[in-house]
Amino acid sequence: MTVQPADGLSPAAAFPDPSPDQWQTLVEGVLRKSGKEVSGSAAEEALSTTLEDGLTTRPLYTAQDESPDTGFPGSAPFTRGSRAEGNAAGGWDVRQRHTLTDPARLNEAVLGDLENGVTSLWLTVGGPVGVPVDGLARALDGVYLDLAPIALDAPTDLDAAATELLRLYGERAVAKDEARGTLGADPLGHEARTGVEADLAPTVRWARVCEAEYPRLRAVAVDALPYHEAGGSAGEELGLSLAAGVAYLRALTGAGMSVEAACGQLEFRYAATADQFLTIAKLRAARRLWARVAEASGAPAAGAQRQHAVSSPVMMTRRDPWVNMLRTTLATLGAGVGGADSVTVLPFDHALGLPDAFARRIARNTSTILMEESHLARVIDPAGGSWYVERLTDELASAAWAFFQETERAGGLPAALRSGMVAERLAATWAARSAKLARRKEPITGVSEFPQPGERPVEREPAPDAYAGAPGGLPRVRRDEAFEALRARSDAHLAATGSRPKVFVAALGPAAAHTARVSFAVNLFGAGGIEAVHDPVSVEADTAADALTAAGATVAVLCSSDALYAERAEQVAAALKSAGAERVFLAGRPGEYAGVDAYIFAGCDAVAVLTSVLDRMGVA
Repeated sequence: MTVQPADGLSPAAAFPDPSPDQWQTLVEGVLRKSGKEVSGSAAEEALSTTLEDGLTTRPLYTAQDESPDTGFPGSAPFTRGSRAEGNAAGGWDVRQRHTLTDPARLNEAVLGDLENGVTSLWLTVGGPVGVPVDGLARALDGVYLDLAPIALDAPTDLDAAATELLRLYGERAVAKDEARGTLGADPLGHEARTGVEADLAPTVRWARVCEAEYPRLRAVAVDALPYHEAGGSAGEELGLSLAAGVAYLRALTGAGMSVEAACGQLEFRYAATADQFLTIAKLRAARRLWARVAEASGAPAAGAQRQHAVSSPVMMTRRDPWVNMLRTTLATLGAGVGGADSVTVLPFDHALGLPDAFARRIARNTSTILMEESHLARVIDPAGGSWYVERLTDELASAAWAFFQETERAGGLPAALRSGMVAERLAATWAARSAKLARRKEPITGVSEFPQPGERPVEREPAPDAYAGAPGGLPRVRRDEAFEALRARSDAHLAATGSRPKVFVAALGPAAAHTARVSFAVNLFGAGGIEAVHDPVSVEADTAADALTAAGATVAVLCSSDALYAERAEQVAAALKSAGAERVFLAGRPGEYAGVDAYIFAGCDAVAVLTSVLDRMGVA
């Protein structure tokens, strides 16, 4: 809050108001120093960032960047929050996910979580990968069910799991109006993952039970994670979640429920990524869009969307997994500021298997630190009024609504899934993003940038996978998958031969001339698990051959300044070829140097380069 001085004078009163034109002139000067001769709007465009869904973030936003009226927290269109008090009263619900199948081990884990900050439980139940339905009572032994909401994930055993949970409520004398959480029915999400056609009848039946008897228990989870995990953009994730929500509204109201009651049975689940501003905008846009659906359905007061945010599985890496702690912290910050009601922080070793106790502790403490030490929840909609966030929210909402309408024109979500329309759209989005990942335009710290090829991989007990080997459904992708495949080849080579594939770094001239490109080359080849040997510090035409032989490499990369390349690159390349180098790279923009086979540079297709190197080395 800004507090004016007692005399009413503003500290900025003596300074003239800067204009956008002045700022643009300063930007032009900075760009000119970097060799870019641009002026006018082109100067601003040079500093803009292109996002998915046709969105662009600009370097400057002002009061001229208008956006629709966002109202007040707790009031339509609910952009600023579904509740007037937001999370200020007690913070968001810290919901820990558990996939253990042994009831005793699960019970130990959930009790430890509840004693140390977790406020609700998300349990996989039934099927081949969840705790058995008849083991749910043992798993929840000692859990105060009137205090800890339960969210079920039982796509193949919904009836049995829901029946057992309600039985436990009765057995433990939990009043029906104190039972909280969600039964997690999401047949459309299950269809998206498996290709098995959804049957909405059980979902409708349980929604009617909850409406009639359990006023604080929701039956349906509108899970957008299948679309996010298939490579969808934020706009596509939002659009498909709206389509799923509308499909459930049609089914529930068709069975006789009012629109208000039907809306009250839905909880929406979204992915929170390390792009904190996009996460904030996504959750705010989701509430605004669902409010529009409720308004169009004749129940504007029922448009307050209940949100559960989950840190993105797509962003989690298997190499250097410790960095995932930072990614999930940013994701949680975005989810909290964005107004999520419940937040699940996936443990940093989620991509490796079952998390250990340390990983679960760090996950739950992420929320605790942000709420208790950073006081993040004490401000309601802290991003509200930011010209950037408000504009991004508006543009993202428009993109999502357009895709929602496209899905509806295709016959609704069930028809769009079965026709392949959704799969094709998400595949195209992921293909474009994969190209950016391969060229490191979207860097992955610890994987495609600043890798640690010699670091011992972290190992975990394998986690059960409910969707492994599913005959149909959408794929599941990870940002690190292309580089992980390369690193796996390197690991196999290490296991078979006792050493990693090697590339010799032939640096020319003094350190000042080659250090930047040496670092670039070491970083790039390390992303593929290829050990870069930089010894000696620099070479000449008469020393390069012996150095290559000593390194035990058959691939070399020249690193230096453009001026020294002009003087020495061809002679050194010839020496390396004479010593047995099968391929010689040059770190820099493509040129005409005899003996140089290929070039590596910022923006090159790193995955293609590394794949070709491993292929040439005979690494299986």
